[in-house]
Amino acid sequence: MISIIIPAYNEEERLPVLLRHLEASSSGYVSEILIVDGGSTDSTAQIARNTENVTYVSSEKGRAVQMNTGAGNAKSEILYFLHADSFPPENFDALIAEEVKNGKKAGCFQMKFDNNHWWLNLMGLFTKVNHITCRGGDQSLFVKKELFYEIGGFNESYKVYEDNEIIRRLYKKKQFTIIKSWITTSARLYERMGVWNTQWLFIEIYWKRRRGASAEELYSHYCKRVSS
Repeated sequence: MISIIIPAYNEEERLPVLLRHLEASSSGYVSEILIVDGGSTDSTAQIARNTENVTYVSSEKGRAVQMNTGAGNAKSEILYFLHADSFPPENFDALIAEEVKNGKKAGCFQMKFDNNHWWLNLMGLFTKVNHITCRGGDQSLFVKKELFYEIGGFNESYKVYEDNEIIRRLYKKKQFTIIKSWITTSARLYERMGVWNTQWLFIEIYWKRRRGASAEELYSHYCKRVSS
């Protein structure tokens, strides 16, 4: 069975849509959905508390912290980390369960954006490739609980790039697979900042990390660029 862990902060618009999508798309392998709220100031907490078969969990803000908190409250053997603006494919839980049955302990889906810009379509095609440089949190992440704790969970010093950091450690275990179905994620940051500005920001973050930048330096650069 699968525990879905969704870190959320001020997601009152998208969260109800996602929860309806999960209910309609699952195949019976989901044992629980945990909404891990990082102190939202809108109605995110109320939506989570009032939705049937959803568990509300309060947490400090920070996606890595929130996802670790969710994992600590999860009951199932398979953890599925999902962003609040990403919508997995039909029968996503059965697809994950099948990969685990076949011996894969971690993985993600191929990803496409909800925007038809040619560059975003191209970036989506690259997610079909099973290589660390093609990975990101918007593709979601499933991992067996035992492996998650074996590698130490999410590194909470990272306030950005936390998904890439844990996926890099999972790749070292040689257990990572790409499920050949499409998860659809929001292009809202690209739409707000512009496609080229956003893509350049991600390139900067990637190379700064490759050159040894600390988690704090990455976050500082991200905040400066996003707020400018």
